[in-house]
Amino acid sequence: MLTQVQKDFIIDSLTEDMAQMLMDDTKCTIKKALNTIYNSETFEKLCDSETGLLTQSAAYNYSILQHELKYGKIV
Repeated sequence: MLTQVQKDFIIDSLTEDMAQMLMDDTKCTIKKALNTIYNSETFEKLCDSETGLLTQSAAYNYSILQHELKYGKIV
C-alpha cells in the first residue's frame, strides 16, 4: 500500500513527463501544458488510486490525455 506522499510523488512525476510530451507535441508553454493537464478528466482519474493509472507509464497516461483532448472524453 502506498502512502499519500508516495502517491503524490508518482502523480508529480507522471505529470511532469506528460507535460513535456504535450509541449513537444504542441509546442505550447509549460504553463499551458500544466494547465491543460491539471484541468483534465485524465488528471482527475490519475489522482484516483482506484483507477490504477498511478501504476501506468507516463506514455500510457498521455495517450489517454490525447484522446480526451481530441474527443472530449476518456475512453
